[in-house]
Parts: sequence; structure tokens; C-alpha cells
Amino acid sequence: MQKYRTHNCNELNIKNKDQKIILSGWVNKKRDHGNLLFIDLRDNYGLTQCVIDKSNSFFKVLEKLQLESVIKVEGKVVERTKDTINSELKTGEIEVKIDSFVILGHCNELPMPIFSDQEYAEEIRLKYRFLDLRRKKIHENIILRSKIIEFIRSEMTKFGFLEFQTPILTSSSPEGARDFLVPSRLNPGKFYALPQAPQQFKQLIMIAGFDKYFQIAPCFRDEDARADRSPGEFYQLDMEMSFVEQEDVFEVIEKLMVNLFNKFSNKKLKYKKFPKIKFNESMIKYGTDKPDLRNPLIISDITDIFLRDDVKFEIFKKLVKSGSSVRAIVTKNTKDKPRSFFDGIDNWAKQEGASGLAYFTFEKNNKISARGPVGKLFSEESLKEIMKITSAEIGDSIFLACGKIYDLEKITSLARDKIAKELKLIDENEFAFCWIVDYPMFEKDQITKKFKFSHNPFSMPQGDIKKIDFKNPLNIMAYQYDIVCNGVELSSGAIRNHIPELMYKLFSIAGYDKKQVDEKFSGMINALSYGAPPHGGIAPGIDRIVMLLADEKNIREVTMFPMNQNAQDLMMNAPSEVGSDQLKELNLFLNKKK
Repeated sequence: MQKYRTHNCNELNIKNKDQKIILSGWVNKKRDHGNLLFIDLRDNYGLTQCVIDKSNSFFKVLEKLQLESVIKVEGKVVERTKDTINSELKTGEIEVKIDSFVILGHCNELPMPIFSDQEYAEEIRLKYRFLDLRRKKIHENIILRSKIIEFIRSEMTKFGFLEFQTPILTSSSPEGARDFLVPSRLNPGKFYALPQAPQQFKQLIMIAGFDKYFQIAPCFRDEDARADRSPGEFYQLDMEMSFVEQEDVFEVIEKLMVNLFNKFSNKKLKYKKFPKIKFNESMIKYGTDKPDLRNPLIISDITDIFLRDDVKFEIFKKLVKSGSSVRAIVTKNTKDKPRSFFDGIDNWAKQEGASGLAYFTFEKNNKISARGPVGKLFSEESLKEIMKITSAEIGDSIFLACGKIYDLEKITSLARDKIAKELKLIDENEFAFCWIVDYPMFEKDQITKKFKFSHNPFSMPQGDIKKIDFKNPLNIMAYQYDIVCNGVELSSGAIRNHIPELMYKLFSIAGYDKKQVDEKFSGMINALSYGAPPHGGIAPGIDRIVMLLADEKNIREVTMFPMNQNAQDLMMNAPSEVGSDQLKELNLFLNKKK
């Protein structure tokens, strides 16, 4: 007989009645009824109710035992009475009458409750993460994560992909974030970098003649934490394909996501074929390249309206003449909403750092007019033009924002989400995927005003290579794409630039000369000169996929051992100081500030 258990804590049922069994697990909860002591015993699989009566010699020891102690019980399976059946448990029709028990592991006084999923301070949760992970909800999230990864591996294999592992110690690369550096003992003064992504290696795999690659890849970036991004490290489904165009990558990922989300969620998919939205269009209509398409609200540009003589909104007119733009959000049939709703949105916008949101409602008596603080500043003809541009109707309301494009996109994107939530327009029982396509190859740095890559520097520009307008870099579009779900960016990807001469040209626009390219990307540029196939790929984030499927708002809830907001592991006390001998061995010294 197995020493510690004959069954797990989710396995026993009425068919096991009168059997002698052994269970092991954690004391999840105790209920003392005087003559009877009920114990919920928990393991990885579930709960079993155990009971011991006062006549048993073990009663007093169990009565005093600290919750979360690990015990082994031996006893007999008995049927519960009808009025004590727990239909929420698989084991709810039975209980185990304890004959004997052994303490396998004592538990100290708990710093946090385990049997409750109540919110607790992050510092406590992360310091005692091994306890936090015992709690039902997060325990199930981590199991879900494992099952999702297993399913992804199975699907990718069915699609004909092979799984390979790429190096963890590599060279530094400008992926858009800070590298984590590792000093080399054998090469004094030189450093490895932990990979921000296996970008160059997966391209080298294609150049090596392997047709379809994937891995569940760890990635390391020295970035600040966000709700949807862990500081330090994360995992992604890294994949690459040879002899493909953009649509071939889309086909694989769409099949995977449809199968995955149908498998692990009861929510419906808004689109089986994911819509493709051009980057520039997305920035105007949604104010972001991460749109939540469950939200029906659309943003419109109505800047030209404020050049009309019959519009008397002087504040906006002056701003427009100085280079600002105006964007509008229409809300359908909100004529009966109280003034407090509109003022609430206006005040919220001011709290977000904007100057506020002007608003009015379209009305019609003898003629079309606008009700609201700024409604009287618009003529009937200008209102008709606004209605035409925005598809607004009588009874609809409109919110207006004015400013420079960057600030305008930010506030209208946030306002679009805020208004939709206030009006309860978002179907929480739905997943809405989309592709954002046609990203510009370059953008101007807000500070230096120099050109830099807007996305992946190894992307293929669109159009006839011989006719690319290198003199106007902002006009160059790239075969770059993002996949977005419910306003969460799951991944960026691209068709890769496999032509060395073209790569040199594009990198020169971003300020890299040939020598720098050869030094920083020696492996890649060398390999491309030995016959490279057209290839492309993408890398959806595992953490964000699990976050969506687990219906969590913070990525910490689906990550086994996350760091805190300051990139610290409170449980393992990392990062930590190292001794002088270790530093000396690595040829390093610390310049400590006084």
C-alpha cells in the first residue's frame, strides 16, 4: 500500500463507501462541534471532509493543531446524511471517519489566511508566495496556465512546428528595452545579455533550413512593472516560419487562438476571422493601437469644422489654427442622460490631466440644434456636417477634445473606454480579437527628433524594394503587425528583412553605420549573406493569454513567482548584494555612493 495516500482529496465518492483509505494534505479548515471535529483536508486536487469524535485518542491533538499543518489520516469512507451533502464538492456525498493520523509537517502561525481569497497586501502575498499559491483561486490559475501551455504545444506540433531551445546567454541587442547584463568570468570586462526575445536566433533557425519553429521562450527586459507586464521576465509563444507572407502567419495564429479560447473559456468569440485594422486608422478611430473592439464607440476627426466661420467655439478655433486637432466621440441615444453624467465625464478628463471634454446633444424642433454648454456655438449647417462625419443622429450626444495629436489620442482613447463603461456598453462575456497592420517603419523620437525604428528593426518594408522612398522615412510602411484582444496587446510580429543590403540602408536611417551593424548584429548579417529564405513570425505573450482566460486584471495573478513593482523578489530576497570575492572573480568593483 502507498505510504502517504491511497486516494487524492478530490477522488472519493459514494462508490468508496466503507473502504479503508489513506489521505494526506493540508488542514484547510476546522469546525469544532463539541463532540465532533470536522476537518477539511486539502491537496492539489481538491477537498475531503474528515471527521473525528471526542472518544478518539487523537481528538485533542487535532483540536489544537494549527491550520495549514500537513497530516496523514487513515480511516473509513462513510456516507453523509442527506441534509449535510455538499453539492459544490466532488467529494460532497461522503466524509472520512478518522481512525488515526500523523503530523507530517507543522505550520507556524500564518501571516495570511489560506482558505479565503480576500485581497491581501502585495508585500505579504509576495513575501509568502508559497502560502499565497495554496489559495484556491490563484492555485487554479497556475494549474490553468500549465494546461494552456500544454495545449499550445500540442496545437503547434499539429500545425507542423518543431520545438527548439535558443540560448539564454547572448549578446546585447536594441530590442527597445534595457538589457539584463551578465559579467563573463572567462572574458574579463565583457558581458552577456539575457535575451529580450529570441529574435535573432529564430531567424537564424530559418536560415539554417528549419521550416517551422516554436518554443515557450523566457524573455528578459529591464522594464517597469504594469498590470499587464511583469518586471524582469516573462514567457512568450515564440514562432517563426519560412517561405511565408503576412497572411500565412495570421492563419496559424488565428487557428491557434480560436481553438485555445474555445477550449479554456465559455465566453464567446466576437470574430472567428480577426479583422485587420491599419495602424493609422486605429489611432484615429480608437486613439490607440490596442483597441477593445467590444466597445462600439468610434472616435472621429472633426478638426476642419473649426475652420468654418459659422462655428463660434473660439477656444478650439484658436488651438486648431495653431496646429491642434479636434476629435469627437458620439454616444447613441443619450438625450435623456442627466447633466451629471456629462459633467462627470468632463471632470474625469480633467483629473486625467486634460483640459476637459466639451459636450452637447443633438436636438431637432423646427431645426437641428445642440443642447449643452457649448451647443449654442454651432450653427445648424455645422451640426449637420458633424452628424455626417460622425454618423450621429438626433438624440445622440457628442464629446469633444482638442489638442496636439499625441495628447489627443491618449485622452480620447481613455475617454472611449470610460464612457463605454459608464454606459455599460462592453460585453464582458466576449473576446474580440483583431490585427493591427501597416505600421510605419520609423518614428521620430519625441526628445532627440531623430528617426528610430517604431517596431522591430528586422522587419521587411512594404512595396517594391527598388522604389522605396528612403528620403522620407516616415512614409515607409512595414510588414509589422500586432494581435490585440479586448484592448490587450498579446504580441507583435513581422515579416523579416532577409536582404543584407536593404538592412544596412534601413539601419543607416536610424543612425547605425555599416560598421556598427556588423558589430552589433554580426551573426545575423553574416548569416543573411549565405542564402536566407523569406520568413516571418510572431510571439504571443503566454502571461497575457492566461490573464485573459483566467479573467484576471493583473498579470501577477497568473504568474507563479512574480516580482513586486520595484523588480524585487521579496521571497528570495533578490536582487541581493554579493561578496567582494565573487566580484573580484568577475573582475568587477562597485563604485558605492557615499
